[in-house]
Amino acid sequence: MEMQKGAFMRGIDQMIIKDIPMPKAGKKEVLVKLEYVGICGSDVHYFHHGNCGAYKVDLSNDYMLGHECAGTVVAVGEDVTNLKAGDRVALEPGITCGTCEFCKSGRYNLCPDVVFLATPPVQGCYEQYIAFPENMCFKLPENMSTLEGCLIEPLSVGFYAANQGEVGTGDVAVILGAGCIGLVTLLACKAHGAGQIIVADLVDARLEKARELGAAAVINSGKTDLLEEVRRLTNGRGADVVFETAGSAATIAQTPFLVRRGGTITLVGIAAQEEINYNFAQIMDKEATIKSVFRYRNIYPKAIAAVASGAIDIKRIVTHEFDLEHIQEAFGEAINNKTDLVKAVIKVQ
Repeated sequence: MEMQKGAFMRGIDQMIIKDIPMPKAGKKEVLVKLEYVGICGSDVHYFHHGNCGAYKVDLSNDYMLGHECAGTVVAVGEDVTNLKAGDRVALEPGITCGTCEFCKSGRYNLCPDVVFLATPPVQGCYEQYIAFPENMCFKLPENMSTLEGCLIEPLSVGFYAANQGEVGTGDVAVILGAGCIGLVTLLACKAHGAGQIIVADLVDARLEKARELGAAAVINSGKTDLLEEVRRLTNGRGADVVFETAGSAATIAQTPFLVRRGGTITLVGIAAQEEINYNFAQIMDKEATIKSVFRYRNIYPKAIAAVASGAIDIKRIVTHEFDLEHIQEAFGEAINNKTDLVKAVIKVQ
């Protein structure tokens, strides 16, 4: 049997590499030689805590993380019509049923039977090859790399967040958190025409990256009173749209005080705890709207087009790259290096 290398978490904070069987492309599937896989915040939560929100890893078995991936098609299965060997593709990591009310209405991200890479118990893709449905593999234009391809997944979260927040031309947006999802939300808000984007975080290096990517103002909320500074920057009005991307109970609780009257709060980050104290009196007084983001839907083609056109330079969010053999070190850096690590990727091949 032909074998390949795969990386698995074995309990909390431990990653191992072992030989696993090489997959074969089934009907309507392609076999992809993976080249880049990103490290997502959810991967770090699973690795370091064993859970992400309500999703928990079975720690009695080895578990493969990773869902932000791209590579090159090396073989095609029966009835594949649109892809061929040699095509470079970005993989949208959720396989939905296609028949439920959510799939049929186009809201397939809410499909209750979705099989999503690296969402327990589904295994992820820190491996050399993966067989995947053709219709969830999106061909990359010639001027796009597979490094950019693996970043389409988090960029799609940012695009969907901006869509949910209904960001419009000239809007004031406040983004809480300048990690990967905060930064892709920043890029998406720029693409939607936001007039003033304010980004808050506790880490100066991340704030500098946000400024580099186009934030009009950045706030270190560990050193500055966030609410007062946003009031000052918005002349007391508040933000049209507030995005919480850090998944922190503290920043989630701040959102009602940052949004303007009649504005919108969009919750993107997933907190470790399931219940958080929240000031609904502020929401009622302001008649603010609260929206949430669960992954994304119908975004990949637009996100790829935005990167290919040069409208979004997505690769600038990457600060660290590791090969598969050093994935333990990569996760250690993602957990411990809050000084200058913003986005890390694994180069598989």
